[in-house]
Amino acid sequence: MAFTQQGPRLGNQFSDDATLRSYLKRVLAPKIHSALQPGLEEMGELAGGHLYRMQLADRLNEPVLTQFDPWGRRIDHIELTPLWREAADIATRKGVVAAAYEPEHGTAARIHQFALAYLFHPSTDFYTCPLAMTDGAARALLASGNRELIDRAVPRLTSRDPERAWTSGQWMTETAGGSDVGRTETVARRDGENRWRLYGRKWFTSAATSRAALTLARPEGVPEGGSGLALFYVEPRDDEGRLRDVRILRLKDKLGTRKVPTAELMLDGLAAQPVAGLEHGVRNITPVLNVTRVWNAVGSIATMRRGLALARDYAARREAFGKRLAEHPLHRDTLAQLEAEFQAAFHLTFYVVELLGRVECNEADESQRDLLRVLTPIAKLTTAKQAVAVTSEILEAFGGAGYVEDTGLPLLLRDAQVFPIWEGTTNVLALDTLRALEDSGGMERYMQALRTALSQVSDSSLKDSRASVMAAATELTGWYQWARHAGREQLEAGARRFALSLGRTFALALLLRHAEWARRAEGAQAPTAAARRFAAEGTLLAPKRDEDDSRELAAMGTASDEPADGKVVSLNKRKGT
Repeated sequence: MAFTQQGPRLGNQFSDDATLRSYLKRVLAPKIHSALQPGLEEMGELAGGHLYRMQLADRLNEPVLTQFDPWGRRIDHIELTPLWREAADIATRKGVVAAAYEPEHGTAARIHQFALAYLFHPSTDFYTCPLAMTDGAARALLASGNRELIDRAVPRLTSRDPERAWTSGQWMTETAGGSDVGRTETVARRDGENRWRLYGRKWFTSAATSRAALTLARPEGVPEGGSGLALFYVEPRDDEGRLRDVRILRLKDKLGTRKVPTAELMLDGLAAQPVAGLEHGVRNITPVLNVTRVWNAVGSIATMRRGLALARDYAARREAFGKRLAEHPLHRDTLAQLEAEFQAAFHLTFYVVELLGRVECNEADESQRDLLRVLTPIAKLTTAKQAVAVTSEILEAFGGAGYVEDTGLPLLLRDAQVFPIWEGTTNVLALDTLRALEDSGGMERYMQALRTALSQVSDSSLKDSRASVMAAATELTGWYQWARHAGREQLEAGARRFALSLGRTFALALLLRHAEWARRAEGAQAPTAAARRFAAEGTLLAPKRDEDDSRELAAMGTASDEPADGKVVSLNKRKGT
């Protein structure tokens, strides 16, 4: 009989996650830890059991848009997949958004919420996308002080009752703008009853089935530019879920996140309410971006963790060249490096989660608020790039099986590619990092927090790694000072490598801090091994480059890219375009 290879299996994703369990033991008060553990174990069991089985069974399903009923009436109905319908119910009942808004755990509420999201995300094909925007919308509405909208929407956005709960969309992206939202073309006009109505096309709107949304539009007559935009609240559907003054032009055909009903919308007089006046909409939507960028980082580390869980289990089952993959030194070394990347990313992400919780509970001082502003884009861009690199290696660890769709493995890499793009590309966030440093007085907050973390590291086995953090931080500080004096072009040109180096260096400091604690409190050696391995890889990406070389290389081929007659050439014979 032909040999049949056993595929990887998952257990309880909370019980099996030593990094998460160790972290929670360190940061949570014993009473809170005891209170939260049963719910996390339940979510871990769902993530490795029922939801994971549903995910595999639901692999080929995608949302379906039906624009017209059989008699020609425009309905624009989106049918979600069974997995997403199940995920919606579980997320609401388990409080994956609500936990952040329940006061009994204070500053630990965000840790609780994002621990749930971290467990929930990998088995639900990005149902965390609407959850992230719902969380961000609730936070933005609360920050606005608009009591009418707060009372109407926030209880629904943060509900644990599936019959009452809403999700929210976030409608920003347009063809003219992209990240440059100041070029938004959607117009807000008053109707005959003095109500605001929106007109325009939103090119990329995720979670198009949501009952509410926050969107940018330009009040009619206001000059161009970002400051002239306003933030509006809309409810695009009635109580029966039917669209009002919105047409769904199409669902986007994407590389990954294919369960997410991402749509192109035409707004044709959609009723809207200003959230916080008729200007500075970009500033008023910033709370959404701050929250969703943290969700992005949590999704990144959750994806890495899922890939590693599958790869380790497979390595214990798969035999090659006379022994299990786990017994081959080279395979073991590969998985070890991926584990080190994951653990560093994990501690960076949850450090930002802690800061967010303190700021939202008004228990943060000015330096912590500044640090959150600096580290949020850094954590997002750093962990996103790590997620893509790690999941690519994970697929390779399975050999040919990693390239076969019905194993479910290629999904990891396709979905991971959204992390560096969603909520700001790496370049956009690198420039945001520069702005955050300027707003907070430069590198002082970063260095202060770095030194605080390292002050808790004294074990001799971590001495060299600790020294490498300080050496890297000193070099980064020197580059930042040099670049600011060299000119804006030099500063921006190196911003990407600078921001990634800041993220990796800070992540190493946090990993060292946890390694010291874990060794003393739990007798655990793995965090120490992870810290040393991550340090050995280095954290600096050499931000200084020759700008003349960059111009020369970036310009290659541009003169001949477009046909002389200006016509677009296509080889797509099937479609005849």
